[in-house]
Amino acid sequence: MFKTVKGTASDIKDMKIRGAGRIARAGASAMGTFAGNYRGGSLTEFRKDIDTAAKILLDSRPTAVSLWNGVRASTKDVGSASSLEEATESVVRNSAVFVEMSSSAVDQIAKIGAKRVQSGDTIMTHCNSSAAVGVIKEAHFQGKDIKVYATESRPWGQGLLTVKELSEAGIDVTLIIDSAVRSVMKRTDKVFVGADTVTSNGALINKIGTSQLALAADEARVQFNACTETYKFSPMTMFGDMVTIEERGHDEVVDPARLPKGVKIFNPVFDSTPAKYIDALITELGILSPGSVYDVMVRQLGEDIFRMRDDS
Repeated sequence: MFKTVKGTASDIKDMKIRGAGRIARAGASAMGTFAGNYRGGSLTEFRKDIDTAAKILLDSRPTAVSLWNGVRASTKDVGSASSLEEATESVVRNSAVFVEMSSSAVDQIAKIGAKRVQSGDTIMTHCNSSAAVGVIKEAHFQGKDIKVYATESRPWGQGLLTVKELSEAGIDVTLIIDSAVRSVMKRTDKVFVGADTVTSNGALINKIGTSQLALAADEARVQFNACTETYKFSPMTMFGDMVTIEERGHDEVVDPARLPKGVKIFNPVFDSTPAKYIDALITELGILSPGSVYDVMVRQLGEDIFRMRDDS
């Protein structure tokens, strides 16, 4: 029964599905497939099973608010359904709506963000964000003459995916090692990165090393932009919940057998960039200031946002 859900969760955990947007869409799609194929006997059983399916997915990447929002958006009407058929149909429908909304959001962000790029700009990006890459590609397709520096993004090297995509689009792109960011920032005009999570006070949780770009950009007076769908805004942080920074296996960094006895390895996936270092959040709603995140969440989620603490 849970084959598709478990398969998707495994792919997310093993980094076969990467990027907050892709993870969110994969989670929502898995929930829709689960509901569409459900052959249980009662509404009560379905509610129990859909909760189990959601937990399997959420446990694969507990820090990814985009996954949480994608799963929640898919199941939001299950509690009010009056029949098994109504409940399963709502998950299938809501899943499809979320996937479409998420995909169109990336396209809208690209169009909005590209307006901030001028011909002759040199851009820096980090990791492999579909939203940030979309902005860069859109600017190029508009005929703007741009150059790009992309970090390798250790230890998984997601930057290799970014340079491949940009190169195939015909963009002048250079791969740099992560520790070269401060040196190369002096040649950069604008920074565009993605987002894993945006907190209620406008802080950015993103691939480890993002804060390094933000600090270097601030020092060099280079514009720092975070490209993010609004479903990456975290309602939980409104209630004081901290964003847990996931730590992954040591063997992703180096074979522990090669290290002297007693040497430890620290391999965090994300870091936090304070709002004061972010010039703009480029979203499908337009360009926002970090200080507007709270208002956007309340406006989009309505009064129910104040009950989400008990439901989560």
